[in-house]
Amino acid sequence: MSDTAIESRTVKLVYFAWVRERVGVAEERVALPGGIATIADLVRWLKGRDEGYEAAFAVESIVRAAIDHEHVKPDASIAGASEIAFFPPMTGG
Repeated sequence: MSDTAIESRTVKLVYFAWVRERVGVAEERVALPGGIATIADLVRWLKGRDEGYEAAFAVESIVRAAIDHEHVKPDASIAGASEIAFFPPMTGG
């Protein structure tokens, strides 16, 4: 089996608020290509999918992420993740 086949996996992606509006779906299951190891890698890959993703992640530093309901930084490993969520910064109120 090739390394790419070993690394490839399916993950549920969930989008909230204006990230969801720009992407056009609330959630999806995607087969990630090999070589995507971190949230930052995933965001770069998503931006290449189409204009909606490019718009949603245009300013990568403001979109937050959570892996399996735990907030993480862009350099967080996605190994073993079953769900990755993306959302804009939260505001108090």
